Amino acid sequence: MFENLSEKFQGVLKKLRGHGRISEGNVEGALNEVRLALLEADVNYKVVKDFVAAVKEKALGAEVLASLSPDQHFIKIVHEEMTRMMGAQAQELDLARKPPVSMMLVGLQGSGKTTSCGKLALYLQKKKRTPFLVPADVYRPAAIEQLKVLGRQLEVPVFDSRSDADPVEICREAVEYAELNGYDTVLLDTAGRLHIDAPLMEELSRIKAAVDPGEILLVADAMTGRTR
Repeated sequence: MFENLSEKFQGVLKKLRGHGRISEGNVEGALNEVRLALLEADVNYKVVKDFVAAVKEKALGAEVLASLSPDQHFIKIVHEEMTRMMGAQAQELDLARKPPVSMMLVGLQGSGKTTSCGKLALYLQKKKRTPFLVPADVYRPAAIEQLKVLGRQLEVPVFDSRSDADPVEICREAVEYAELNGYDTVLLDTAGRLHIDAPLMEELSRIKAAVDPGEILLVADAMTGRTR
């Protein structure tokens, strides 16, 4: 997704380089392409609308309009707004809750949730935590086995999920197992989904209600961040 966005932004910037200065006309044209690129990447419409409005306001400021390098100023403005949108400051994981602390990894299909689970488990091990990986994606072929293989490579225990089981029950049973066996952090690798997929979004709500996760991590999305 980010590669596709990058290609589209490069095309926008190439067109801006053909202009001596930034004007409302060429900014509007560039932002139309930025808007389309973000919508094609499944970024929420309201987020795209606010992002484009903020970039436009800054791009048409007096200092930028007087500049002789419109593409460089546009890059700077887009970068600043992207950083603000995705979270300008790093935030530590909240691990202060009574163990086991559950963390749900959510995002689009193919966004890297399973790989992120492994990286996060490794990070937690270095923090002297005892992570427990839980494959809760019963829809993607071999998703469960992928996390089990990753767990073996990292020497991190993995819950023995089954593809014919209910993801909500998988998560509930895994958290109970972790508590009984002394694991202090549970990483729930959920199925990829779009925000318009009502049944799968409802499934996330039921998992959240069942295990009360301390963290919900949005992985490799254009809205990457963390919410509680």
